[in-house]
Amino acid sequence: MLGSTLATVFADLKHRVSRTLRRLLDRREPGPTIWYHRDYRVPVEGIGLETKRADLVLWALLDLGLVDAEQVEEPTRASYAELSTVHTPKLLDALSDPEQLAPIFGASPNELHVENIASTIRLATGATISAARRAAAGAGPQVNLLGGFHHASPDRGGGFSVVNDIAVAIMMLRDQGFDGRIAVLDLDAHPPDGTADCVNADREGMGEVWIGSISGSDWGVVEHVDETVIIGADDELYLETLDGLLRRMPAPELAFVLAGGDVLAGDRFGGLSLTVEGAYERDRRVARRLRTVPSVWLSAGGYSDDAWRVLLNMVSIHALYRRLKVPSGYDPLRARFSRVARELVPPRDDNDALTDADLALDLGFRPASALRLLDTYTPEWIEHALFRYGVLEHVERLGYSDFRVEVAHASDGERLRLYGQGKGKEHVLLEVALDKRRLDDDQYLFVNWLTLRHPLAQFTESRPRLPNQEVPGLGLAREAGELLALVAKRLGLVGVMIHPAAFHVAYTARYDFAFADPARQGRFLKLIADLGDLPLAELTVAIDEGRVTLDSEPYQWEPTPMIVRLDGETVVPDACHGTFRLTTLDG
Repeated sequence: MLGSTLATVFADLKHRVSRTLRRLLDRREPGPTIWYHRDYRVPVEGIGLETKRADLVLWALLDLGLVDAEQVEEPTRASYAELSTVHTPKLLDALSDPEQLAPIFGASPNELHVENIASTIRLATGATISAARRAAAGAGPQVNLLGGFHHASPDRGGGFSVVNDIAVAIMMLRDQGFDGRIAVLDLDAHPPDGTADCVNADREGMGEVWIGSISGSDWGVVEHVDETVIIGADDELYLETLDGLLRRMPAPELAFVLAGGDVLAGDRFGGLSLTVEGAYERDRRVARRLRTVPSVWLSAGGYSDDAWRVLLNMVSIHALYRRLKVPSGYDPLRARFSRVARELVPPRDDNDALTDADLALDLGFRPASALRLLDTYTPEWIEHALFRYGVLEHVERLGYSDFRVEVAHASDGERLRLYGQGKGKEHVLLEVALDKRRLDDDQYLFVNWLTLRHPLAQFTESRPRLPNQEVPGLGLAREAGELLALVAKRLGLVGVMIHPAAFHVAYTARYDFAFADPARQGRFLKLIADLGDLPLAELTVAIDEGRVTLDSEPYQWEPTPMIVRLDGETVVPDACHGTFRLTTLDG
């Protein structure tokens, strides 16, 4: 009898708890909508942008289960009619004129594939427009993984901003009858000069718009903007300043938030010194202040290696109401490439079937089509793999087509070349020489040399020529490193080895590779700590010219092996207690 009574009580309690949980879940705000397009990667390389940021964040969001695929929306391009509500015909002409686009991106006109750039910009602007409409309709927080082009004024672009998506979205809201107060919280590290110009140029059409900003750069007074400049501010000062700005912000009926990742310490353009944790706290406080306000969150600027983490953490606030715990060592690019590698059907072994190539080999003739890179990869399979990994798609958007892969045996190892047509001429876009080499008792995939070539691009002041560099790069160094690691895994090798002949090679590879000698790795890290703020080309040349000293003695570059092991074992560097300094040519 007692057991039956207790069972009834527990059943009733379980029902009550379940019902309460369902009610709480029903009251939750809708999860975030993520706006993304595969063409968000801006087809310009070597200009300081992390063009893969949107890709990295989306891969991580899906891979870590932060959002469902159903929450990801693909935008349509903003029409020229929509853009013309804010921008002059002269500015819109820039979308098809490489001479006008070039200074906006700090690139050379010759390298710009204007149709692809225009498509990317219009897609991002279309996403901000759609996100604003969804937010105004009560659909929950909206996140655009590419947007916040706040330096574009009605008649001019600048600072990677061709058109102003925020201003265009505001005008579209006004056209559909939204007449409430709009707040623009610009938390990018730079002033919202273009957004202010757009709003000030048409106060009647824009309606009531309040703009607040915290900047790490002083560009003078920006009219009708509540701006605070705190150059070099750390987490504590920044968050204190933010609290004051949020208190001054009038209650909005819709808000745009530019959650820039360029606030991080070490960002090459930012001028602030926040940590990733500080940037997360920034976004958490803003989200808390706007918890009952429809909001559109934009990625804005971010030019450091950790900028994608700021954007990922921002989404986690809206999806989880807390910071996502990213697994130690997690890399979205590596995770995606590993997944593609598992899906790819490996090339067939020569002994799987008798082919015409086999017959030719039996007769002593080795046609090019029969060659396999490292006795494993056929040219056709390599081309397919480069397509699956997204490499060819990216290179195509840079202006190349009609790709072909060539494999050959050479004295410096097995050689692979990727060719592509560009402006009526065939170019070598990728060339690598591979071999197997032992270090101590382990065998590695040895990269004798690797070059990623973008011959349609030109060197500029912001993208100077590095030693032994014939043409600018393709911006695929990270992808190349991951692909080489997958090759080593396929061949059953311990890892990948390089032999950097110059500082810039080691510097580029430093996130994955380490010098095999702990003492050498310690000196390398100390060199970066002491002189790493110098431009890469300048420091490389200074080392080559003997203008870098270690404890007052000329420092000579040490081209010893760097390795990355597939088992995750890392080199523990020895401490270097010396000091690196830059001297003049005459000492």
